Amino acid sequence: MGPCLAIMSERDIKMPANLPPQYFETEKKLKTAKTPQERIEILEELLSLVPKHKGTEKLQALLKTKISKLRSSSQKKPSVAKHGPSHHIEKAGAGQVVLIGPPNAGKSQLIKFLTNAEPEIGDYPFTTHSPYPAMMKYENIQIQLIDTPPITPEYIEIWHTELIKGADAVLFLLDLTDPNPTEVFEILSSKLKEKRIEFIGEGQKVPAETWFFHKKTLIVANKKDAATGEEKISLLRKTVEPRLSLFVVSAAHGDGLEDLKKNIFSLLNILRVYSKVPGKKVDLKDPFTLKRGSSVMDMAKAVHKDFSQNLKYARIWSKNKYQGQKVNRDYLLEDEDIIELLI
Repeated sequence: MGPCLAIMSERDIKMPANLPPQYFETEKKLKTAKTPQERIEILEELLSLVPKHKGTEKLQALLKTKISKLRSSSQKKPSVAKHGPSHHIEKAGAGQVVLIGPPNAGKSQLIKFLTNAEPEIGDYPFTTHSPYPAMMKYENIQIQLIDTPPITPEYIEIWHTELIKGADAVLFLLDLTDPNPTEVFEILSSKLKEKRIEFIGEGQKVPAETWFFHKKTLIVANKKDAATGEEKISLLRKTVEPRLSLFVVSAAHGDGLEDLKKNIFSLLNILRVYSKVPGKKVDLKDPFTLKRGSSVMDMAKAVHKDFSQNLKYARIWSKNKYQGQKVNRDYLLEDEDIIELLI
């Protein structure tokens, strides 16, 4: 079980007197937790039960520290063979997007179309047993998509929620042939919220004071070719929009999937920039990918630390504005800017 990172006692901190009974009941679970992931889940639950006021600030900080240490330790040692297989997936490409959804929503079929990978596909539930990573080409970059086993109100594994928490974005697939996909979405969203996962839209800001994992999410309604009508789509739109975007596709026939790629790129909130060596032609096949809002200085750091330390200024070529003009290190970049760094 490792070091006793989780037990609260007088050695750690003087316990506030106004903690609810549920806190102490939940704390007992720590004694039987077998993996770091289980302890993280329990500690997060404890944190949610702590009243938020000045008298509990030290306890909140202590819980957050323990969670952070456990999460860091789990990333360094993802394999826990004696307790079962590890499902940690190293990030690759310009971003990591996890596909989640109920049984038979068509996640594996979507992965096959978008990436040309060959995941197991079947007309029966739970065909996918473990996470399956594959790379999706979008123009001149690669984005990592991860197919995952289906989730149900009764079946959400700890490693599954940890994978979602660590991803850059989420595709939430729903089956339009289901009698009530809107109800499925609401139930599963509620269950994941209990695990401290909350879905937000592309342009939505994450609250500063929160302990939820807010994941940029696109709702994908699949099997529009077999849908019984527009009523299900209309009800879904009323439920998820404008908080989340809804995209309707047919993974079986490829309808809407090229546009879906663009939406996935947009969901990641990244931009591509190209480094130009003075006097040479720029290579447009191998961009740097940075978060939107990044500056010339951020790009310099991505190229090499010496560039950021010695950068004097840069020249920029962009689609609509600049053609070799001089800009300072604080200039905010846009997608597909070409930058010549001068040191």
